[in-house]
Amino acid sequence: MLFRSKIDNFFIVTISIALFIILAVFIIPLSLDNERTIIDTIVVLSLCVLSMVFILWTAFSIKYVFYQDHLFVKGGLFRSRIPYEEITRISTTKEIFTGYRLLSSKDGIEIFYKSSSLGSVKISPKDIERFISEIKKRCPGVQLDN
Repeated sequence: MLFRSKIDNFFIVTISIALFIILAVFIIPLSLDNERTIIDTIVVLSLCVLSMVFILWTAFSIKYVFYQDHLFVKGGLFRSRIPYEEITRISTTKEIFTGYRLLSSKDGIEIFYKSSSLGSVKISPKDIERFISEIKKRCPGVQLDN
């Protein structure tokens, strides 16, 4: 079963600002360099495009997949395989700037599990109620906090 990440306006604005800053960091020094060569321009523009594509790919490819024995959380290069027996608690969260997070909305949930190096992962499925219902089916002993 596959769940996509919810994308809200706050996330769109945040990503847009980040992309604008990246563009400025690459383009302003390039435009101020009077001694640049065509190779310099190509390298800088290539790095700029690659940076922006990486951020967009990571941000807009977030998905959460229920497999037989684990929950798979993926966004770009970032992936987590969470065995159901290791999930201990789920709580709602509005804090999206701290911790390990693969979410694109301020309305998210935090999944606590035993093998996490940071203790939890923050996610934002489009249909939170259905997602939590599916977790409860696969992890009957999970603690739910509101």
